[in-house]
Amino acid sequence: MTPTRPRALITGASAGLGLAFAERLAAEHYDLVLVARRSERLAALAQRLSHVAIETIAADLTSPI
Repeated sequence: MTPTRPRALITGASAGLGLAFAERLAAEHYDLVLVARRSERLAALAQRLSHVAIETIAADLTSPI
């Protein structure tokens, strides 16, 4: 069996507490799924935290489907 790293889903990842959680968990070697409205900020964050696996989702979670 291959060991896997823990994975975290973080909403609001482009600023504030979401950004702080993303940076902290990446420093602890978590793979991340990052969600935020601003795709350009998500891309910049993913590039900065490239030492872990990152999936980004640009979405406004306050919008009804």
